[in-house]
This record gives sequence, structure tokens and C-alpha cells, in this order.
Amino acid sequence: MRVANEILIPELARLLHEGKEVRFMPSGVSMRPFIEGDKDSVILSPVTRPRRGDIILAQVATPDNRIIYVLHRLIRIDDGIYVLQGDGNLTGEEHCHREDIIGRVTKIETPSGHGKPLTRGLLWHALLPVRRYLLKLYRHTWLKWRY
Repeated sequence: MRVANEILIPELARLLHEGKEVRFMPSGVSMRPFIEGDKDSVILSPVTRPRRGDIILAQVATPDNRIIYVLHRLIRIDDGIYVLQGDGNLTGEEHCHREDIIGRVTKIETPSGHGKPLTRGLLWHALLPVRRYLLKLYRHTWLKWRY
């Protein structure tokens, strides 16, 4: 059963604000190869101090001023602005403030319940010029074999 983000995310935020951990299954492909949308689950924990490389859930404003939620990696902090990018995205960044950060991924699990390595993604981010080819290889080999 799919729950709309407008309902799900505020409830996740409430539970995280109470100090609880929450599990949910993100959708989309923007965090490939580390999180496979609609297959892998993530455990979110409250965030005390976001650090570069963390995968965070945040609300961001689109260019047309709509509010959306993203589960992306924190790639840098520029003068209090948190800059996010999906691991599977080749271009584009999102920007938010500290108060827009809802939670931090502390665990990634496959459908079989096995944990996936929670990398900081710093090497992956540095590979941005060749990620297109690595993602294609992933989609046509590993993804077909694994899922």
C-alpha cells in the first residue's frame, strides 16, 4: 500500500522528533546504486549534526516554489545551505536549511532483510564524470541478477 508523501512524511517527522527510529520504503531511482526504490527499506534516525556524505530525508522547494521531499545524499554545506544530490542523478542539486532536514538514514535493507553497506558515498560523488557508465553497467548486470 502506498501512502502519499503529504501524509507519510509529517508522521515520520513526528516520530523522529520524539526520538524514535522509523522504517520506510522509498520510491524512485535517484539513489541508485545504494538504495533501490520500491525494493529496499531504510531506517531513519533523528539527526543531531548532519555531515557530508549522510543520506538524509529533507523537504526542499522546487524552482516553482512547490515543497517536495527527497531522500538524497548531503554533498556539501555552503554558508548554512545544505546541498543534496541523489547518487543516481548525474546533474541537479537540491538546497535546504538545517530545519528542513527530517532524518538521516542509518540502515539500508534489501527485500530479503539483509543489510547493505551504509557508505558515505564520497568516492561515488567524486566519480561523477564516469557515473553514467557505472550506472548503466549496474542496471544491465548487477540489478538484473540481484533483484
